[in-house]
Amino acid sequence: MARQRRADLRTDVLVVGSGIAGLTAALRAGRKADVLLVTKTGLAEGSTRHAQGGIAGALEPADSPAAHARDTLAAGAGLGETEAVRVLCEEGPAAITDLIAHGVAFDRADDGSHALGLEGAHGRPRILHAGGDATGSAIENALVAAVRARATGESPRSLTVDEHTALVDLLIEDGRVVGAELLATGGRRLRVRAAATILATGGAGQLFSHTTNPAVATGDGIAAAWRGGAALEDLEFYQFHPTALAVPGSFLLSEAVRGEGALLRDEHGRRFLTGLDPRAELAPRDVVARAIAQVMAAQDGRPVFLDATGIGAGRLRERFPTIDAAVRAAGSDWSREPVPVTPAAHYWMGGVRADLEGRTSLPGLYAAGECARTGVHGANRLASNSLLEGAVFGARAGDAAAREAAHRAPVDTRPSSVIPRPDASPTEARPDGASPVRWTRSVLQELLWSHVGLLRTGEQLDAAAAQLAVWHGPDPATLTTVGELEDRNLLDLARLLTAHALARTTSVGAHHRLDDPSVAPDDRTPAPAPSQEALA
Repeated sequence: MARQRRADLRTDVLVVGSGIAGLTAALRAGRKADVLLVTKTGLAEGSTRHAQGGIAGALEPADSPAAHARDTLAAGAGLGETEAVRVLCEEGPAAITDLIAHGVAFDRADDGSHALGLEGAHGRPRILHAGGDATGSAIENALVAAVRARATGESPRSLTVDEHTALVDLLIEDGRVVGAELLATGGRRLRVRAAATILATGGAGQLFSHTTNPAVATGDGIAAAWRGGAALEDLEFYQFHPTALAVPGSFLLSEAVRGEGALLRDEHGRRFLTGLDPRAELAPRDVVARAIAQVMAAQDGRPVFLDATGIGAGRLRERFPTIDAAVRAAGSDWSREPVPVTPAAHYWMGGVRADLEGRTSLPGLYAAGECARTGVHGANRLASNSLLEGAVFGARAGDAAAREAAHRAPVDTRPSSVIPRPDASPTEARPDGASPVRWTRSVLQELLWSHVGLLRTGEQLDAAAAQLAVWHGPDPATLTTVGELEDRNLLDLARLLTAHALARTTSVGAHHRLDDPSVAPDDRTPAPAPSQEALA
């Protein structure tokens, strides 16, 4: 039986988060170190479980990691880092092989080979799927099973899992991260000391009123890393998925649907992407999302339509069983009629700056997955590279953290401090000594959607920054609920995202400034929210 975690809450490696990056990091670190994995809700929750599109990899002889890398760099609008992209694409096939070893059953063609799909901005089919459009769920389930088996099995190293345990802040001594302060069930505060700490907490789609992300995506790791003094980068680059179903909940309609031949049409039935990009519906996500936003603006906020009628009812059910059920539950038969879609916040390309081993600017702290900024995505993520990044760099961070833990003396029990950035307190950023103003999460989300969303102007960003400056966050010393903790993080991150968007005055990739002089006049229409009629 695996050894139990000691009552004084010490471990070699602390992993925060249980998506593909966190689970992979825990499994890899657990080969050579004692690991404690904590996660805010249940072990299987998070964005990985919701991923539909698949995982990209150069697996067939006609493809190559170099070709995958070229597509990745092109989609990133020239801001991707070549070495990081090379690592992602060269190590991707091995990472996929590891997932198969853990039990992920990727879909196969009739001849037994992998059934590879095509998605936007890929030069050839290289997307693996499992269960049609349930790839993320299949991966999450397999990795959760592997972690639970390791946690309960015979092993010279222990892997312990604490669910419903949220990150509050990092513990820092002499400029080094030595663990984290956590919020457990019932509002209990815990402190875990660790030789190495890995953040794998995902993104922050809950910054926006329309997002494909689950409710847990509140950027906890990025906010805590910033408060601890870690360097962040590329926060202005937030990807908006082009096609979320225009009903409450913003259910994602995978890019793979367009890969199968679905078309985008305006409310009059006209295709509108053919004249904008030779790849039309399979152009990079930032191009497609902006085009949809501009058409919606011309339609007074009414959504555009995804026309999948040419695919056929049988193929839609077979290839997209989850989406098919969701669309039909929303009252539409998408095999017979187009369905309304709108862009929605989907993925943060920026985050905690991390090197190729996941190391951040804070000694003892690692980051992997969406919360990390490794440089692989540049200004716009290539479709289906997110799961791949979590697998490749989660493994690298886990290995590096275990090596660091092996070479450091065991952590002691000296008192440690939560040391926030001097300018981190949301209550201090108020103009002219004005009294703090209370706010609600939904109000913050609407502000970010309308002023810091898909299409931005300096005037909008200035107005958002001024409003955010007078809002008062929860007192860190009295936080007792996860909701309060999340609100604190969202306010910090809203300010940071707005500041980064203001600092970059030119448009590139997912960051589109309507007041950039180089933007064509026809592209300067503000992005609308979906109309209330569309969301009714």
